[in-house]
Amino acid sequence: MFRPAPMLKVEVISLERYRDRLLTYLHEAGVVEIREADIPIAQRDAPNEFYRRAASYSITMSRIAEFLKSHLPSGKGGIKDFLFPQMPKRREYTYEGIEKLIKDTEKFLSEVEPKVKEVETRMSSINTEIERIKDVIRTLERLSAFNLDVSYLRHSGMVEVLVGSIDRNRLSSLREELENATSGKIVMVPKEEGDTVLLAIAFLSRDYNKINPILAKHSFEKIDVPEGEGTPAELIRKYSEELGKKERELEEVHKLARELAVKYYEDVKFYLELVENERNKANVLGMLARTNMTFGLTGWVPKADAEKVREGILKVTDGKAYVNFREPAKEELDEIPIKLNNPGWARPFEMLTEMYGVPKYDEIDPTPLIAFTYSFFFGFMLTDFLYGLIVGIVAALLVKGHRKFNDGTYKFSYTLLWSSFFTMLMGALFGSYFGNALDVVGAALTGNPDFQMWRIADPLRDPMFVLILALAVGLAHLFVGYTLGFIVKWKNGDRKGALLDQLPWMLVILAIALFATGKNVPAFVSSAKVLFGTGLVLFAIGEIVNNGGLAALMIISDFFGFVGTWLSYARLMALALATGGIAMVINVLVQMIWGVKTLYIGPIIGVILFFGGQIFSTAINALGAFVHSLRLHYVEFFGTFYSGEGKPFEPFKSRREVSEVTLKVENA
Repeated sequence: MFRPAPMLKVEVISLERYRDRLLTYLHEAGVVEIREADIPIAQRDAPNEFYRRAASYSITMSRIAEFLKSHLPSGKGGIKDFLFPQMPKRREYTYEGIEKLIKDTEKFLSEVEPKVKEVETRMSSINTEIERIKDVIRTLERLSAFNLDVSYLRHSGMVEVLVGSIDRNRLSSLREELENATSGKIVMVPKEEGDTVLLAIAFLSRDYNKINPILAKHSFEKIDVPEGEGTPAELIRKYSEELGKKERELEEVHKLARELAVKYYEDVKFYLELVENERNKANVLGMLARTNMTFGLTGWVPKADAEKVREGILKVTDGKAYVNFREPAKEELDEIPIKLNNPGWARPFEMLTEMYGVPKYDEIDPTPLIAFTYSFFFGFMLTDFLYGLIVGIVAALLVKGHRKFNDGTYKFSYTLLWSSFFTMLMGALFGSYFGNALDVVGAALTGNPDFQMWRIADPLRDPMFVLILALAVGLAHLFVGYTLGFIVKWKNGDRKGALLDQLPWMLVILAIALFATGKNVPAFVSSAKVLFGTGLVLFAIGEIVNNGGLAALMIISDFFGFVGTWLSYARLMALALATGGIAMVINVLVQMIWGVKTLYIGPIIGVILFFGGQIFSTAINALGAFVHSLRLHYVEFFGTFYSGEGKPFEPFKSRREVSEVTLKVENA
């Protein structure tokens, strides 16, 4: 706790014939981050034919899985499935080598792929035909304006007929040019279509070469008249029957697709996951060093897992492996991957730390502190008992439903659950229950217009108390940050940074605290002056040492920067007042509406407005509390001691949702 997990550098050398088995073991164990072996004279490995086929099959089965998933029968869905999702069932697979896995995959694909491809092809063909028929029907609906046999509209011979559309503004000029070009031997029948005109043109075939350029010049859009004889209305009925037939045929194909989806989707997901993991495994091959007979790898492993890894490697290689662990050298500190190491109660809050960045190997992990300070700030800003109860109930349900997944939803809900406790606590201290709702109800029930729930202060009536409390909390938060920064720099040998960058602000904060709490006690005041003066002197020396000629300017800038950082904690008060103010506005609106007794409209609308408004207020103010609590940590708090510039631990690890692999180990 407070420190990243201790890491060891691991170096492994083994025989080439154990490579696939060893990588599979490490992939399933998921506790080693493999790094590129820095051996310039060594050969580099590359994916063989089987790994390339695994990548190809991964693409093929991804497409099949996507098709089958789109045709699965609809599940239950809804809020219940969101709150309590079911854990997917896992199937076991005994891994005997990539060659065997590829053969199993090919056997499965040879059964499934032709069936899926046949259904896809039929479905695509029918859909194409359906779209063609729909286009024909749309065309016929336009041609129905002429109300004559469509065969006349595609006449050719001595007289040719064209049908198309043209912009209305071009019609007169088009008519004039066509009549001039054909010496009046042309017939044009226009039909209005909004801003365009549907136009049928009949002319002598010998004049086609004269007419065609003129039509192109005026942007005449030719319409291909559908095949068939009869009026457009008659043909529409005929094509509609054909469309219905094709749609019924498509439904039959969809039924086949659903049957295939039910039968094969889970199997496709299973094999897809197997080959995707092989493809991902191949990504590290280029990091290995090898000779004709051996290979070597290097990486990082948490110290707690080192012996387990050693035993596993020796087991899968039949003892024919060299495994060495060593402590990281000082010059390797910036290369060490960071795995956060916190007790179970704080682990979900690692999500908040990782969003900013993990610590360096020689820094402090702030996660356990964030678990309390983030939750407290959230509660301070939301500050309503019943809002906290709503957030807590939703969060508790999500925590229960998603605990087994340990996913982002679980971690986020866990942080909200903690935050809801502090929200209810602060709400009780400030007497806020849906704002002043209980005060209003109590006054109505007791007849006492001054009735109030117990509270230490009313934020809306005594905002200065809340502001002072917020600034005091901020001062304490910053003091913890500067103290942590002092400890880290001192332990890492940066004594100058500890004394000139961190200590001055620690002394200034202590002085402010003494002034505030003991202004009537001469000893406190005297001590505060000494601390404040010492802090300012050390601060000025630090600015001169760090900035040289710019020190005078930086002293003013950095001092007021500290003041601005401290005043930023006033947002605790601001959001607390906003929450109470919005809740009170909702209550006032409900009171105004409640008096309308006609058909009970007032009480009905009042109840809807009250609960709807308070739930909306809970959501919007909880979002504000979430964002601003993060801001106080990421900008104000972390700026005092934390860089977040570490490299996250990214182990060579398989991704298993529906498969579970057992590595078959045989004695060589």
